[in-house]
Amino acid sequence: MAMADSRSDGRSSRASGSSRTASRRRVLRLAGGGLALAALTAGTVACEEEAVDVKDPGSAGGGKPEGDDKGGSGDGGADRSGGAPEPLWTETTSAETFGDNDELVVAGGAVIASGTPLAALDAGTGKRKWSLPGGVVPGAPLLLSEETLYLASSQYDGTVTGYDPASGKETWRSRLGKGYRQPRPIAVDENQVYVIAEILEDDGSSTTNVIAALDSTTGRITWKEQRDVGTMQDGIHAAVRGRHLVYTDGKKNLTVRDTATGRQVWTHKTTKTNYGFFAVHQDLVIVPQGQRVQAFALSDGKEKWSLETADFTLFKEPAVVEDVLYVADSARTVRAVDPRTGKQLWQSTALADAELQVPRQYVKAGDTLYGATDLDPEGGIIAMDAKNGAVRWTFNDGTGDHHSWLVATDGKRVFALHGTKLHALPV
Repeated sequence: MAMADSRSDGRSSRASGSSRTASRRRVLRLAGGGLALAALTAGTVACEEEAVDVKDPGSAGGGKPEGDDKGGSGDGGADRSGGAPEPLWTETTSAETFGDNDELVVAGGAVIASGTPLAALDAGTGKRKWSLPGGVVPGAPLLLSEETLYLASSQYDGTVTGYDPASGKETWRSRLGKGYRQPRPIAVDENQVYVIAEILEDDGSSTTNVIAALDSTTGRITWKEQRDVGTMQDGIHAAVRGRHLVYTDGKKNLTVRDTATGRQVWTHKTTKTNYGFFAVHQDLVIVPQGQRVQAFALSDGKEKWSLETADFTLFKEPAVVEDVLYVADSARTVRAVDPRTGKQLWQSTALADAELQVPRQYVKAGDTLYGATDLDPEGGIIAMDAKNGAVRWTFNDGTGDHHSWLVATDGKRVFALHGTKLHALPV
């Protein structure tokens, strides 16, 4: 869910409109989840934690872990016994997700999961509100501004289209032109939609790509800049903060551009970026790099603070939610950090104590922080006290599906997507 900055950690896109690239990325994520393929190096496998079964899953798809919930002022929707709540509704969807945070969004009273057809379900009842037969490009992001959902065309005809998320009606359309192929939106703000596209050669091949800004009112091209030779258009995660567009790619580039002109402000090579996920807060971009989390100034790329974890321990995907940075590590420690200074607010080992998987995505409703884990087995949704990280309950649907969990909220409900099952949980 965008980083247009507070909604999520990043925006993702893929190298092409085919499912082949997304499937390859999926294989890599499977390897990182402890299902390593023999072809992967030992160093790659070491970067990810082993899959761990949830302890005492309980009858509702997840029970309250051992230990008391101390210091919390709420129960995050727990049932009377303190276990996971029963879903308000559960629906089977057409979801085709690959574990990126922006493949499940909530807007206009609808919850939308990436898939074909693209279906929007009523957030309160789970009944279908509208659908788009063409769906979305597999693995492409669902980008939301305040009033528009932006999608790359599943027809691969070079268009980018905007829809009203409440009704599914088309409200905006743009094209880069015949010299470009497969434009994919990567980020959006209140004025522009940012896309990456392949530059076509005379013989129909492509070895370079362009990044461009499209006016979100007229659809006209505001600017376009050719990226350096050797850069890739896959593995893109992007966010916008004021005059700065920041993104990572599959070549481990961290780049910032001026949103008004497209001029590259600075770029860094990164070491390990957890498949490119990062967080943005105010004038900082916050990047996990193996044993460290580093915060760089958006204006000039200078390091402002860093945070380290123990030897042989790696940081996972970060998220800034309501002005707090949450980040877990492979030792199952969760930290809440002041994103402005890097000062630790609290540190919790509750996940390790309860033998729970580590969240890779976070949302908050009330005083409860909800985390979604990676490739199942048997992770799920973990409800934690936002004040101290104590685990209140865990939810798993018992399907055994190896897809990653995704989570979103409208403040009234928490939506959990797992494979093709979409659950609405009370907060």
